[in-house]
Amino acid sequence: MTTRYYIRLPDPANARGNDPDLSFRSQGADGFAEELQDALRDDRLFLRWQAKQDEPDDVDPALGATDPDARVSGQQDDLHIDLVVNTRLSSALLRQRMALLAGNHWQLRDVTAA
Repeated sequence: MTTRYYIRLPDPANARGNDPDLSFRSQGADGFAEELQDALRDDRLFLRWQAKQDEPDDVDPALGATDPDARVSGQQDDLHIDLVVNTRLSSALLRQRMALLAGNHWQLRDVTAA
């Protein structure tokens, strides 16, 4: 089942995770959307994060699940950016990817069935 998540980046310039190698690099809505979509569709972000763990082989491989059909759109609205995510991944996995990309500089505004 596909779920739609409405995410806000209230201060896009600060929407960065703790590790610059894993964080968002974009400045605009389209770039943020593309980076998040890539993080949901393939496992490259997960593999980079896994390699940085003390015991990479002990990481639950389920955390690397992907959704090749995930779609993310972004829109600049005044000073913040709104992202709309359509994915079959669980909210826990979406939150994990967002934490890597944006740290705690994001807000989950709403969740609906897609």
